[in-house]
Amino acid sequence: MLKGQKVLLRATKREDMLRQWEFENDPEMWFWDGGTPRPASLEQLLADFDQNAGKGGGSNVSDDSALSFAIEADGKYIGHCGLHHFDEVGRSCELSVEIGDKAYWGQGYGRDVVQLLLDYAFRHRNMNRVWLKTHSENERAIRCYRACGFVEEARLRQHIWIDGRYVDRVIMGLLREEVNLTEQVRVYSPRLAHPEQAVDFKKEIIEAPSDDGGSITV
Repeated sequence: MLKGQKVLLRATKREDMLRQWEFENDPEMWFWDGGTPRPASLEQLLADFDQNAGKGGGSNVSDDSALSFAIEADGKYIGHCGLHHFDEVGRSCELSVEIGDKAYWGQGYGRDVVQLLLDYAFRHRNMNRVWLKTHSENERAIRCYRACGFVEEARLRQHIWIDGRYVDRVIMGLLREEVNLTEQVRVYSPRLAHPEQAVDFKKEIIEAPSDDGGSITV
């Protein structure tokens, strides 16, 4: 289990699927995720969970290499996150976060999740690059990722069709050499090319707007 300032990342439980079913039937979640709304069956979610639990995954994510976590806050399940698509040669992986409980949007919970996943990826899995994808309309997510040190690496123009219009797919990434591991606080500080441009990242975490990504990607 990974414990941050606001959240606990733990193994997914079968009983979490009831809340996840509610999240997946919320059309707004599909918008922020960049997907097409469609009904989700509780029976199918439970079947997927049971199938993956039998393989040792214990989640409803089918990627065999994925590391998936339930996000818990105030003792309840509020979403899920993980690291996916591990490249063991290139030392890279994809990061994803989905906070489905809207009561926890815009209060820094998403940022806390991202920082825990980055610590795990760089410190424990020896990744060299962590990347993610979102879309241009999800400005809260982009602000959250930038505050955690991610930079935009690519933009696929009009790549996604959501809510009756085309929007850009945004790819962001963070390299190991661009962060400093701090043993005491276990957070990451962007290491800029010019020292005079350096910022106090610990101070930024406290003072920056607390927008998180809400539903970002799965």
